[in-house]
Amino acid sequence: MTKRDYYEILEIDRNATEADIKKAYRKQAIRFHPDKNPHDHTAEDKFKEAAEAYEILSNPDKRARYDRYGHQGVGNNSGGGFSGGGMSMDDIFSQFGDIFGGAFGGGFSSGFGGQTRGRKVNRGSNLRVKVKLNLQDIAHGVEKKIKVNKYVSCSYCNGSGAENGGSYTTCSTCRGAGQVSRVTNTFLGQMQTSSTCPTCGGDGKIITKKCTHCQGNGVVQEEEIIPLNIPAGVADGMQLSVSGKGNAGARGGIAGDMIVLIEEEQHPDLVRDGNNLIYNLFISFTDAALGVKLEVPTVDGKVRITIDPGTQAGKVLRLKGKGLPSVNAYGSGDLLVNINVWVPKKLSNEEKTILEKLSASPNFKPNPTSSERNFSERLRDLFN
Repeated sequence: MTKRDYYEILEIDRNATEADIKKAYRKQAIRFHPDKNPHDHTAEDKFKEAAEAYEILSNPDKRARYDRYGHQGVGNNSGGGFSGGGMSMDDIFSQFGDIFGGAFGGGFSSGFGGQTRGRKVNRGSNLRVKVKLNLQDIAHGVEKKIKVNKYVSCSYCNGSGAENGGSYTTCSTCRGAGQVSRVTNTFLGQMQTSSTCPTCGGDGKIITKKCTHCQGNGVVQEEEIIPLNIPAGVADGMQLSVSGKGNAGARGGIAGDMIVLIEEEQHPDLVRDGNNLIYNLFISFTDAALGVKLEVPTVDGKVRITIDPGTQAGKVLRLKGKGLPSVNAYGSGDLLVNINVWVPKKLSNEEKTILEKLSASPNFKPNPTSSERNFSERLRDLFN
C-alpha cells in the first residue's frame, strides 16, 4: 500500500512552521480521535496516520530527510521490510499526549478507552547499526545479513517474566490499571492527574514467582542474524528503519526498531553527484586531435565510447541512464564523462622539433567558438 504524503495528511504546505505543524496535527487528531468515532476503524487508521506524519514533520532532521528522499528517507518503504510507521495507540499516548491538554478530560491517555489504556506498555529500545554499501549495491539494491547482539524474548517463560508460565496478582495500589490518579483543588476547580503506579511499574500486576533465567525481565541477550532488504538508490548518511527488529520489550512488551545507517564506500574511479556519476577521462593530445575509441568504467562494467576528432578539454559526454536510480522515484541518473587532455611534461628533442613545426600551422592556432569561450555554458552543459 502506497503511503500518503505527510503534508497532505496534515493538510499543510511544505513551508509550514513548527507551530503550524503542531496546530494541524492537533486538529486532525481531535477530529479522528476514537473516543469521538467509536467503532470506526477508518477514523482510528487516520488518527494513527496523523500521528505518524507529525512524528516525522515535527523533527527537523527527519523532516529534512523526508523532504529530500520521501518515505524512503525516513524508513517508510512499503513492501521492502523497512517501516517508520505502525505506531500503536500506546506509542501515540506516550509521545504526543501533551499536545492535547485537557481536550479529552483528564489527559490524553486517560481520555481514550478508560483506565486500561493508561496501563504501561513496555517498549524495547531501538538498535542502531551501520551498513557499508558499494555503488553496485546502491545501483541494484541488495540483501545484507547482519549479526547483532540484542535483547530477545526469554524462551523459558515466553517473555512473561514468570517462572513456568507463573501466576500473577493484581496490583493492590492501582487495582490493575497501571496508573494512579490524584485529584487536586485549584482556583480553576478540581484537576485530575495520572502517573505510573510506583508499586507495579505500570504493569497492573505483580509476578508471584520470577523466571530464574531472565530474572523476571522477560528478555535475555542473544545474537541474532537479521536479513535486510536495502532498496536501490540509497545515499550515504541515509537512515532506514526496520520495524520491530530492535530490542524486545520487557515482560511481553513490543520490540523497538532497528535503525540502519547507510555508509557509502568510495568507488576507485567514479564520483557520485546525486543520482549522476562523474568519471574523469584523461586522453592524449593526439587522441583529442585525431579521435579515438576508448572504454570507460560504469557501475556494471566497462562500456566503449567514441571521442570525436578535435574534442576539446572540458567537454562532457553524457551516457544516459548509466548513473544511479532514484530511491523514491522512477528513472536513473547519467554517467558524465569529463574529458581532460593530458599535456606531456617532458619531450625529446625530436618531439620538440615536430611540435614546433606543427605550431606554425594555422590549424594549431587557438580559435575557440563563442560557446567554447562562454564558461557558464560549459558548466550548464555539465549539469543539465
